[in-house]
Amino acid sequence: MAFALLLSLFAGCKKDDDKDYGPIDEKIITDSLAANNIDAQRDPSGLYYKIINAGSGNVPAFAYVTLFYKGYLTNGQVFDQTKSEAVTFNLGRLIPGWQIGIPKVGKGGKIQLFVPSALGYGGRATGSIPANSVLIFEVDVVNY
Repeated sequence: MAFALLLSLFAGCKKDDDKDYGPIDEKIITDSLAANNIDAQRDPSGLYYKIINAGSGNVPAFAYVTLFYKGYLTNGQVFDQTKSEAVTFNLGRLIPGWQIGIPKVGKGGKIQLFVPSALGYGGRATGSIPANSVLIFEVDVVNY
């Protein structure tokens, strides 16, 4: 759960260098999707997502959301996940990838997010997450 706190604290962090990781992240994400036979959609922001269950309604952009989640790197290494209890966050204080992706589903919805580094933590290493990492999340929205 330490990651959950970091998820909100570093929501607005920018990359430490000037290198454009957009094309690199795009290739990492599309290669990962192809390798795992995942049919995901691309948001104009660069976020890729797969709606597994749309749920009911849509999560308001700055709502408090209660959810279960699992976060991992493209190599499969899990860096954080909820255990037996859902957690509640102010969506507006989370990383941009979550702010963009989670409102695409509603209560009871499930979504998989493929977050380019610019919509995650950018050039800042966070816990066991290396700088400029593409992040993958499985998110189940319990309530909002």
